[in-house]
Amino acid sequence: PGAPRPPPEPGDKPAQSYIALISTAILSSPEKKLLLSDIYQWIMDNYPYFKNKEKSWRNSVRHNLSLNECFVKAGRSDNGKGHFWAIHPANLEDFAKGDYHRRRARR
Repeated sequence: PGAPRPPPEPGDKPAQSYIALISTAILSSPEKKLLLSDIYQWIMDNYPYFKNKEKSWRNSVRHNLSLNECFVKAGRSDNGKGHFWAIHPANLEDFAKGDYHRRRARR
């Protein structure tokens, strides 16, 4: 095994995948579901790298939410602006343990 990796600099791109970032954001919320805008906010709050970036990373977040079966819509927001996103029950246990391997949700 190589030397331990130094902690990332605050301005560095996080090593986690978008799936991991989104999942961690959702799991950190009390209801285990977040609006898209709250997911963006959580990522920027926890990874300053994204604060000063052009907004293209937001496309990646949206792309991951809509393309991966591990994310499901969980109802509309109270004000009707957008949907809550949650983690598919089939993926919840693995994601909660930090295992973000992409599995097809067993439906």
